[in-house]
Amino acid sequence: MNRNQKIAVGCGAAGCLVLIVVVIVGCIAFFAMRSSGVGTNRNLGSGINRGSARNTNASAEENSNSNPQSATSEESSSSSMSNDARHKLWQAAGATQDTELMQRVMRKLNLLKEDGSTTDEYATFLKDHIAWALRNVEFMQSINTTEKARAYVEAHIND
Repeated sequence: MNRNQKIAVGCGAAGCLVLIVVVIVGCIAFFAMRSSGVGTNRNLGSGINRGSARNTNASAEENSNSNPQSATSEESSSSSMSNDARHKLWQAAGATQDTELMQRVMRKLNLLKEDGSTTDEYATFLKDHIAWALRNVEFMQSINTTEKARAYVEAHIND
């Protein structure tokens, strides 16, 4: 094999490697967006509506006592979580394929507003999550079933 053939083989191999990395990143981004409900505001809204319907059936006293406390505790706990813990919780919630649980986690992480729309921080978090996911494949394999993912979320959502 002459020098030019060796260069061609090397360039071909490098090109294939880059293509593989791009496909993996694209798949992770696709599944991350799919599991978070991006582009499916209808699902996010329906979960919110069901929750607000329950709240209207409850007494006004229960609503005034419970909502501010839960929002405050969720916001404060979210700010005390490490970046890694936030990404693990979000990944596990997405792996459960449970829309209501995912919304609960997104609210805890301050990525979802009460009206069902995403916060300004959401896009940045999603971009950072793709890079995080590439570095944490081992964690994602550890929650590779809905049962394992749900157990992780339930164990860590109140951290």
